[in-house]
Amino acid sequence: MTRNSQLTPLGICALGLLVERPMHPYEMYQVLMQRHEDRLVKVRPGTLYHTVGRLASAGLVEPVGTERDGNRPERTTYAILPPGKVALDARIKDLLSTPVNEFPSFPQALDEAHNLPAGVVVDLLDQRIHALEVDLADLGQGAAEARSQGVERRYLIDIEYQQAMLTAETQWVHGLCAELTAGTLAW
Repeated sequence: MTRNSQLTPLGICALGLLVERPMHPYEMYQVLMQRHEDRLVKVRPGTLYHTVGRLASAGLVEPVGTERDGNRPERTTYAILPPGKVALDARIKDLLSTPVNEFPSFPQALDEAHNLPAGVVVDLLDQRIHALEVDLADLGQGAAEARSQGVERRYLIDIEYQQAMLTAETQWVHGLCAELTAGTLAW
């Protein structure tokens, strides 16, 4: 198994932060929270410490110093190593270039929706539209907060992608509901 295929989503985040500058895991956690990256990966301080430890064991990062703030526990600062940058670049290239079927459940539900009465399907899809609109508003609010804290757009382009996908899904579901309600789609 190559090093890049061992990278978890949180490992990718950690390496990405260490490309910017050496950090200790708690600082990484704070930056991830500031950028609202918890919407992409499950982030907890303990998990992040464990992830950085695994990256160090794999020779992808190394400790470069320690610091202590008052009575707080000593914090170890890590830096990315050349093999870490190579692994990060390779994993990002894989993820960007190769679509992966993640078997989302919504298409499966659509595939089987004909088993329910059309009116029930429309009611359920109306609930979905409402949930999508809430998610869309939350994304917009999170992006606005991040921008107000000085987070650069390049760290937020995934939000733009998610907004585009949610908008497209909402429009498509609205269209399906309209067809079902009008009876133009045989059910």
